Amino acid sequence: MAHTDHQTMRRVLRREIAGTIGVLTDDHDFRAMRRYRSFTFDDHATYLQQLEAVLKIRAEQGTHTTLALFDPEDYAAYCADTGLDPEAPASRTRFTAHLAATGPTIPYDGRPLALLLPALVDEAVRQATWEYATTLLSRLGPCPTCGEDIGRAAFTRASTLLVRILDAAPPGDRHLVCTVSGPPDTLVSVLHADQDPHGGTRIDEAEALEFTSVLALGLATRSPGGLVMRTSAAETADRVYGWRLRGGALEPLTASEVFDAYCTDVESGDLISPESGVDYSEPPTLGDESTAQDHRH
Repeated sequence: MAHTDHQTMRRVLRREIAGTIGVLTDDHDFRAMRRYRSFTFDDHATYLQQLEAVLKIRAEQGTHTTLALFDPEDYAAYCADTGLDPEAPASRTRFTAHLAATGPTIPYDGRPLALLLPALVDEAVRQATWEYATTLLSRLGPCPTCGEDIGRAAFTRASTLLVRILDAAPPGDRHLVCTVSGPPDTLVSVLHADQDPHGGTRIDEAEALEFTSVLALGLATRSPGGLVMRTSAAETADRVYGWRLRGGALEPLTASEVFDAYCTDVESGDLISPESGVDYSEPPTLGDESTAQDHRH
């Protein structure tokens, strides 16, 4: 009887152990892992099919699983830094545990991997963008005139601007895109701000942090760029408007400028037919803060 009770308790405990699985999301990374003899898969499609089967079994058993982005280059560097044997399966397990604590992850929620893997890649891109923008902001240092930390001041200002933009937006779901041109790289950040049934706004905190950091970088470095918002609500036309990022300030775009931006192919420069049921308009007024420039910096 006692033995049976112990088995039952262990089954209960196993269900309460959360696990993380490192995923090779594309064929390039999969081929890179095949250099290790202990990695026994031959085909990426088969690998994903088997992975999905394992995930479904764990879900049926009531076990929570998190998916992490497994990068072979990062794995090799991790093994070199820690002195682990990259051929050992236990080393991959250690690296996956490291990813669970430090890298981009998403929970397995029963959706097909074909839908989950792009979301995992998006999460990785968002985290990398945030880390890069944060690093550049921290390197700006203090203002030579007043001693204030330039990056921190810009982040505070960007946070204030984002709140004002959302508060001034018409009711509905909002899709915001902020672009800051380099050098050395052009950063693009996306923020979804959906309206709940009670009129409140739902925002993913990680998305908001990345978006604010990218906007702050554009403000602090006076880099060219832009911020565009699209709002969607039932029984009304979608509304699109935005601002130009110039000289450390947001300048409202005219309706014709927004129309031209949306109806021109970015790569070829060719005209694109405008969407039906979309209102291209000027943005609402945000107050003096949107156009104010911090001359001390």
